This record gives sequence, structure tokens and C-alpha cells, in this order.
Amino acid sequence: MAKQSMIQREIKRINLINKYKLKRNKIKTLLHSTNNFDEIINLQRKLQKVPRNSMPCRHRNRCWMTGRSRGFYRHFGLSRHVLREMSHQCLLPGLKKASW
Repeated sequence: MAKQSMIQREIKRINLINKYKLKRNKIKTLLHSTNNFDEIINLQRKLQKVPRNSMPCRHRNRCWMTGRSRGFYRHFGLSRHVLREMSHQCLLPGLKKASW
């Protein structure tokens, strides 16, 4: 189980990403459309004033049961440990253990 502080930090990041998404995209489109050097500098300053944790690349996928960030399977939203336990208990439909 992940520390509660790490899980809460991720929740805070998701809220910030959603809050500043439009503002960030608006500044970036203006930045790509201008050629004036002074305007580019001003837009870069505006972009730097937006919180760092509002960048989508800072978001980390976590298991919804344990909060584990490593060994994450996107299709299920689970970490490898929980995925294995749930598949052995037949709780995941369409998933079966491979044998050859």
C-alpha cells in the first residue's frame, strides 16, 4: 500500500491538471502562432507562472486498490500484484493463466 501522502499528492496533481488545462493550451497556441521575440518572452513568463504540477507529464498512474505506481497495467488500472491475485480468484473476466 502506498503512503497516503503520495496518493493525496497525485489527487492534487489531477485537480491542478484539470484546472489549468485550458489556460495552458491557450498560452501554448499563442506561443506557437507568434514570431515576435518580445511576445514569445512574455508568453513564456505567463507559462512559467502556471503551477508546475499542472503539467500532464507529472501525473503518475497508480493502482486504484493499493496506490502502487510501479508495475501498473493501464487496461485494468491495477498493479501487477493485485492483477495476479484477482486473476487467480477469477475476478477479472476474460483473463486466464497461460500454460504451455
